[in-house]
Amino acid sequence: MGCETQICVRDLSVWYGDMRALNGISLDIPDRKITAIIGPSGCGKSTLLRSFNRLLDFDEDVRVEGQVIVDGENVYDPSTEVTHIRKKMGLLSQRPHPLPMSIYDNVAYGPRVHGVRDRRRLDALVKKHLQESSLWGEVKDRLNTPASKLSIGQQQRLCLARGLAVEPATILADEPSSALDPASSQRIEQRFMELRRHYTIVIVTHILRQARRLADRVVFLYLGELVEEGPAEEVFGNPREKLTQDYISGAIS
Repeated sequence: MGCETQICVRDLSVWYGDMRALNGISLDIPDRKITAIIGPSGCGKSTLLRSFNRLLDFDEDVRVEGQVIVDGENVYDPSTEVTHIRKKMGLLSQRPHPLPMSIYDNVAYGPRVHGVRDRRRLDALVKKHLQESSLWGEVKDRLNTPASKLSIGQQQRLCLARGLAVEPATILADEPSSALDPASSQRIEQRFMELRRHYTIVIVTHILRQARRLADRVVFLYLGELVEEGPAEEVFGNPREKLTQDYISGAIS
């Protein structure tokens, strides 16, 4: 199978010890669209997401077979340099984890790691990405205050800005609104809808309403198997598989 998008998955299987979490997954992630990975708890959603930038490497006893191809390069090839793969992907976790430093330094951290030293350029990058994450207007007068002083919703948007600051092509979001209040969740969703014009976005969510609102394409996993994937309006409106129908209708959870 060829690969015509930035991220392609080919016959991917993942084990944690003796437990198989993913079984022979193959799919293409469309560029500059929002792809929602849905399914019940424990079905392999986060494992699939974490396979894209090799965060699975941090899990003990993990074993990966198959390919994840990013920009034509198999990230699981032994010769692949992991750092430049991760630079291509900004990650937003379930709970925000701001670095123990100022708001400004959180956003500037990635560019500094990658060699940006000019203060004016850093200033411009911090402003740009705080604007992209809809946080600039709320923090522009207190950039030197600790990030820990922000609300949880603001911290999540700060983490989004920090991820964007390394100029990735893809945003990976693992249930990014699960710890947020409804208003903060709505702000994050609004940002995703606007950012997809420039970024490929992959979001793991257990909230079907959220997937319906956001997704251009849907991937439905069940017990580590890829049951169905396709355009969101087709998967939600006229699913091909009975298992998908049962999950969307609430008959299984």
